[in-house]
Amino acid sequence: MKKLTIAGVDIISGSRQQIALPVANLYTHTELSMTVKSVRGRRDGPTLFVSAAIHGDEINGVEIVRRLLQHKALRSIRGTLLAIPIVNVHGFLNNSRYLPDGRDLNRSFPGSPKSSLAGRMAHTFLNEVVLQCTHGIDLHTGARHRSNLPQIRADIKDKSTLAMAENFGAPVILHSATRDGSLREIASENNIQVLLYEAGEALRFDEVAIRAGVSGILSVMRHIGMLPPSRSKKPKRSSMITGQSAWLRATSSGVLRALVPLGAFVSKGDVLAMISDPLGDYSSDVKILASDDGIVIGRTFLPLVYEGDALFHIAKYKANVEEALEQVNAFREAFEPETYLSGDEYDDHPPIAG
Repeated sequence: MKKLTIAGVDIISGSRQQIALPVANLYTHTELSMTVKSVRGRRDGPTLFVSAAIHGDEINGVEIVRRLLQHKALRSIRGTLLAIPIVNVHGFLNNSRYLPDGRDLNRSFPGSPKSSLAGRMAHTFLNEVVLQCTHGIDLHTGARHRSNLPQIRADIKDKSTLAMAENFGAPVILHSATRDGSLREIASENNIQVLLYEAGEALRFDEVAIRAGVSGILSVMRHIGMLPPSRSKKPKRSSMITGQSAWLRATSSGVLRALVPLGAFVSKGDVLAMISDPLGDYSSDVKILASDDGIVIGRTFLPLVYEGDALFHIAKYKANVEEALEQVNAFREAFEPETYLSGDEYDDHPPIAG
């Protein structure tokens, strides 16, 4: 097998290893490191990185990685899985999206060993982990007080990346151009196929999003030949593919009353919410209308809004809406726990109550 070394540590075939990748120490001179967990098979195959918490407050991915590493399917792995549950260690410690220098790590690639804290961390992560891989899955959530319907964002013009996205099995695949300085941009420039999984809200666990994330990663690993094909006879979940989306913003300040949930299909002109005067003047109520036909893939959960705030993220979609709605409902049924029992009553992972 191809030699693989991270932070001076050789990754041995047929092994599980934990590597401490040094990052900038705390003010107290306390040493800090980014943990990389490797699972390497005895047979050659792709090298996949799965990263979470590039934004330090996006914690769903941390739980997804934890469950992935405990999954029995990894006993049959070919190639190498590199799992990084917390990339932005500084942000994670402070419940912050950003690094202490105020920068967004996902706008700091490729970075430099002599630049800001964000640039140094981006440079380290890129060169020690990402550039050694053939594929990648980057795990994200919505921002604080905003939640995302589970979705894959990727360059679907690339057929291989589209096939990965379809095998992930999220309800929505959104074609998304890469942003300057993003991990996905620099990976694409180096011919590494990367999916970005968006699901849930910052600083909150979402059991459906977590379960779907674990299932999706395993499905992608089967697709690219890292795991044997599934023996399940359940039909493969299909996804809605769309190339356009837009945020609806508040047209006035006030108290927001949302009328549609995540995953709802809307038609142009539908009333999605009302913005009201908290003093009860109904004559001043403002309606928020859908600007296009589509599905709500993101929304705010904060009822206090200023004019211009982002309220609903609509993925434009005009194909077979009834069929697509069935797909969304089937997705929810597949991953929604039937009951929330005590941890002692589960053999693997007790569902996290919302």
